[in-house]
Amino acid sequence: MKINTYVLSTADLDKKLIAKALENGIELDAVSFVQVEAIREDSLNEELLELCKTHITAVFTSANAINAMSGIFKTARPGWDIYCIGNATKKAVSEYFDTSSIKGIAFDGEELAKVIHADKVSNVVFFCGDKRLDALPGYLYRHDIMVREIVVYRTRETPEQMVKHYQAVMFYSPNGVNSFFRVNKIWPHTVLFAIGNTTAMALRAKTQNEIIIADTPSKENLVDKVIEHFHK
Repeated sequence: MKINTYVLSTADLDKKLIAKALENGIELDAVSFVQVEAIREDSLNEELLELCKTHITAVFTSANAINAMSGIFKTARPGWDIYCIGNATKKAVSEYFDTSSIKGIAFDGEELAKVIHADKVSNVVFFCGDKRLDALPGYLYRHDIMVREIVVYRTRETPEQMVKHYQAVMFYSPNGVNSFFRVNKIWPHTVLFAIGNTTAMALRAKTQNEIIIADTPSKENLVDKVIEHFHK
C-alpha cells in the first residue's frame, strides 16, 4: 500500500489500529505526550479498602482511575453503584465489576453529571487524577450533590518536539493538547482529531484549525474518523 498520509497520535495506539491505518495508506506515528502514574501510598490504600466495605456511588471519568486501583480490586470486590464514561472507562470498570453495577453512562463529564442528577443521587465518590477537569464536579456542586474526590493517579506532561510534517494530529485529553502545544506548532492545513468534546474545546483555545470529533470516545473510532476523512 502506497503511503499518502502521515498522522501523529499523541498517545500510544494498539498495533492493530496502526496496521489498519496503514492498510488504508495512512502511516500513524504514536508518541505519548502524557504519562500517568498510580499513587502508591499506604494512607490511600487504607482509605480505598475501607470504602470497599461500604456501599457508595462511585464515579469514574477515566480508565486511568480504574487501572490505578486495580491492585485493590483484585483483593476486594466492592458492591458499589457506578457511573462512568463510556467505551474505554466502561470496559475497564467491567473488568472488576458486574455490568449491573453500572447505573449510568455518558460520553463526557458534564453529560455524566446530568445523568447522576437526573437519577436523584445525593452524594458520590469521584475517583480521579490530580489534573481532573471541573465539568463533572462543578455541575454536581451547583446542583447540591455532595462530591468526595479521591485522587488515585497523577498525570505528567511529556512534551516532545516533532520535526516530521504531519497532515493530521490526534488528541485524547486536554493535558495531551497542552503538552503538544508547549513545544510544537502546526500548519494551517493540519487537521486535528479529538476523542471528545472536552478535548476539542482545549484545541479550540489553541488553534483555529479544522477539528474533527470522534462519534464515540474511543481510540478505535478516532482512527476510523481519520481513515474516513482522508478517503473522502
